[in-house]
Amino acid sequence: MHRIGLNIKKIRELRNYTQEYMAESLKMSQTGYSKIERGETDVTVDKINLIAKILDVNLLDLLEFDGKITVIGSVNDQATGIRNGIVIGKESFDKERQLYEEQIKMLKEEVAYLKNIIDRLSPTAK
Repeated sequence: MHRIGLNIKKIRELRNYTQEYMAESLKMSQTGYSKIERGETDVTVDKINLIAKILDVNLLDLLEFDGKITVIGSVNDQATGIRNGIVIGKESFDKERQLYEEQIKMLKEEVAYLKNIIDRLSPTAK
């Protein structure tokens, strides 16, 4: 049960959900919910199904989660394995890397632009 709890926690964190949100959605206390994530309490199949529904993943993804999952937006595409903003499988690392590289490029361009503005406005440039 401990592994399922860790899987739930990892996916919850990827979704940016709090334990309080999950507990409220499950109509239970935050303390009780945290025991699920720590594997300190038995969880019924019905409760695991409900957790999977709240996290918007199918039950197998929740049970077999291997850490190779990335939130990338709100896309649904059976051909690529992207479901509800989650990429399952090995390709997730490539997609994540590409997204980071694009973001880094954009940030570098923004920094260069801002440096240019600072240089033009600097009193020593005149």
